[in-house]
Amino acid sequence: MKVILRQNYASLGNIGDVVVVKDGYARNYLLPRNIAYRATEGNLKSLEEEKKQLGRKEEKLIKDAEKLSAQLASASITITMKVGEDDKLFGAVTSQMIADSLVEKGYTIDKRIIELEEPIKTLGIFEVPVKLHSKVSAKVKVWVVRE
Repeated sequence: MKVILRQNYASLGNIGDVVVVKDGYARNYLLPRNIAYRATEGNLKSLEEEKKQLGRKEEKLIKDAEKLSAQLASASITITMKVGEDDKLFGAVTSQMIADSLVEKGYTIDKRIIELEEPIKTLGIFEVPVKLHSKVSAKVKVWVVRE
């Protein structure tokens, strides 16, 4: 059965791709979950309009992400932590702590988009990447200081 994908799907393709799948997979999984719809003449025409709307929506999301990226580039946050001997932290600075500090500054950032490879365990200044959109990312300056 030929279907048109309504969303990006890792094993099949991207939005708007016409793919051939087994009938049962399409009927029982893709169609009920609105991941795809049947490839008919009418649906192919409506696909073009859907692509235009998605393009406009995507442009708006990118523009908003770039605006927020510019704001975050100038922002810096300070996190105070208890310190033991040799300036080692008790605990670690996590993405949740960074997100909470950003919320206090007035930015609505989810902890899941903060790309902290591993928790920060030392004092200092760090630039932490934040993935705002698949094409836009920003860096936030994080100061970890002693309490």
